[in-house]
Amino acid sequence: MSDYLHIKTPAEKEAGLAASLYGLQNHGLTRLQRVYWNLPDASLYEESVFRREGRIAADGAFLVSTGKHTARAAADKFIVREATTQDKVWWGEYNRPFTTANFNTLLSRLQGYLQQRDVFVQDCFAGADPEHRLSVRVITELAWHSLFARTMLMKPRSQDAYRKHVPEFTIICAPEFQASPIIDSTRSETFIIANFAERLAIIGGSSYAGEIKKTVFTVLNFLLPLDGVMSMHCSANVGANGDSALFFGLSGTGKTTLSADPARGLIGDDEHGWSDNGVFNIEDGCYAKVIRLSPEAEPQIYACTRRFGTILENVTLDPLTRRLDLNDASVTENTRAAYPLTFIDNAVPAKMAGHPKNIIFLTCDASGVMPPIARLTPEQAMYHFISGYTSKIAGTEVGLGIEPEITFSTCFGAPFMVHRPLVYADLLRGKMLRHKATCWLVNTGWTGGAFGVGKRISIRHTRALLNAALTGSLQAVPFRTDRVFGFEVPLACEGVPADILDPAETWPSRAEYDAKYDALAARFIANFKLFAEGCPPEVLAAGPGRAARVVAT
Repeated sequence: MSDYLHIKTPAEKEAGLAASLYGLQNHGLTRLQRVYWNLPDASLYEESVFRREGRIAADGAFLVSTGKHTARAAADKFIVREATTQDKVWWGEYNRPFTTANFNTLLSRLQGYLQQRDVFVQDCFAGADPEHRLSVRVITELAWHSLFARTMLMKPRSQDAYRKHVPEFTIICAPEFQASPIIDSTRSETFIIANFAERLAIIGGSSYAGEIKKTVFTVLNFLLPLDGVMSMHCSANVGANGDSALFFGLSGTGKTTLSADPARGLIGDDEHGWSDNGVFNIEDGCYAKVIRLSPEAEPQIYACTRRFGTILENVTLDPLTRRLDLNDASVTENTRAAYPLTFIDNAVPAKMAGHPKNIIFLTCDASGVMPPIARLTPEQAMYHFISGYTSKIAGTEVGLGIEPEITFSTCFGAPFMVHRPLVYADLLRGKMLRHKATCWLVNTGWTGGAFGVGKRISIRHTRALLNAALTGSLQAVPFRTDRVFGFEVPLACEGVPADILDPAETWPSRAEYDAKYDALAARFIANFKLFAEGCPPEVLAAGPGRAARVVAT
């Protein structure tokens, strides 16, 4: 904010106490009003309230509105095309090229916009594995965005560490600054642009804090594979015996919910790396959907919405009592809570674990034909990882309606993949084979019919199937071979009705089910043509139709 009246803010005296010697002039930011360095949560609460950026709910959570953007503006994301990215980036829908000249022009205007304004700085780290940790600086226009960055990323452990912090990548986020599509060659006034040559990303025109989080992830999706580390859009947990598990899936498929298992330690809920040392969390916080959250189904996440230190995005509350209404979707279906990982009772302090024994691909099948769980061969695992079949759920991206949108999101996170999909697929295959991991395809979507006819698979049944898979008991039951995809489907699981395991039995018409299933297989085949070039033949042969041909012969 510009302070022409010299009004003192709550943290003005402490603004520079945790400053880094590596100043903001190194990012071209000069003539700033005041810089608030690495403020703790309580100070950022006070600054945010003072600046009218949000409100404090009855139980202590900080409530904000993100304005017109209540989800990621995926179509406004760009990467600067230059020597270090030219031949490595998967250019196209998710990685739109941006010129160095246009980036420099827009950055110059952004730097000018921030002059005589207050900014907030958080010096952090991304990645719990010390061998693969990235030093990050997040510079924000809003105090609550600084709180968000502090919540989601890892903090230095001492004042001296703050003082000596030198960022390897910097993000500047100014929601009130808007691009000019005519001048800047952006699609709209909103922009999220990463420049790997300059180790700098800029965000403007959106207050949705998820853009900060996903920009960090995008950066690591480019950098980590260059070191042989697999970056993954997944949650992860670990059992008492050290048996870690990965849960891949898009937003809304259940990554956060299903990995928050009280019987297992939570490594993290969304972004991880898999190095030679094992699995590690990229973040220090969780960013969970909270629409219609219930204390019965998800007690730990629900409890987090009632705590000081949690940021709630676009959740409504009673203006008098300040009580939350998690069932209200009038603003968006994509209501969110950002909270420290330590708020989860069974969180693993080290945020690291050994190599996974089980890998879960979560798919939200809106057509209602996929089985609730299936065991995949390594080749089938590669096929389904590259395919990334799921449905986008309402509210997780700008422009989505109420009805789920069937999609193929390669690597279960296409919008965040920077390299070509085969780069990540080869990394996954190598690590799976080396560490003898079992892969499961789990459908958290519909059964008994497609969306609008059937119903969402019970989370109770999904949990029972997952528990059986993770404990190893599911390996001992008989399996059938699926006629379309060739993967193996269990015939029994304690706590799960037999008809749920065979989705055809839940449909009113077997003929309708078969037609829908075959139509889905055709979509798989058509989609995989995009990735066929350079793909190993054994992976190409692992798609739908293979089992049917084998039976026929």
